[in-house]
Amino acid sequence: MNLPLLDPPHCALVFVDQQAGLAFGVGSEDRQVLLNNSIALAKTAKVFALPIVASTSATKVYSGPMMPALQRAIPEVSAIDRRNMNAWEDDTVREAIIRTDRRKLLVSGMLTEACVSFLALSAANDGYEVYVVGDACGGLTPQSHQLALLRMQAAGVRMTSWIQVLLELQRDWTRHDTYDGARAIVEAFAGGYGIGLAYARDMIKPG
Repeated sequence: MNLPLLDPPHCALVFVDQQAGLAFGVGSEDRQVLLNNSIALAKTAKVFALPIVASTSATKVYSGPMMPALQRAIPEVSAIDRRNMNAWEDDTVREAIIRTDRRKLLVSGMLTEACVSFLALSAANDGYEVYVVGDACGGLTPQSHQLALLRMQAAGVRMTSWIQVLLELQRDWTRHDTYDGARAIVEAFAGGYGIGLAYARDMIKPG
């Protein structure tokens, strides 16, 4: 059956400019929530064995390295530093994405109005199926973040959230190879839904 859903063998995760210097300017979302959502997304990619490509910019002059908490979630990933705002126009970043051999790209980063949009629009124009994880992206203001999402959506980029990505990749809680990892992420990062899962595990006993 060919379903119009994300599936692990066809997806790669791209982090663009997840850096503290840019997070200082984010006004579209609480910064800690944004960081937590990005970490949850990174952990989801690891559970489902998605290739991860990360890129940073202006690390020495303004933005700094990838945010440490996110880097700790993916210690095996080395961010590709670049000079221009559009990561797709950087040969090293673009070739790293191409080498994943995945045609569905999940994109998370900052700022939504610039580096996220430029990468997403460019990759989509080159034939990739691009999904922007909106709650793992930060914009300067709520309005400019939303307008950037609408701009991308109008160009064929799909919008999603980190929890939908996890649930879409899992889809069936009897998939035991990813069950424990996926459930642990939900319990740690999904608020009331995670609390409910933990309660069900710890308190509800079979009759």
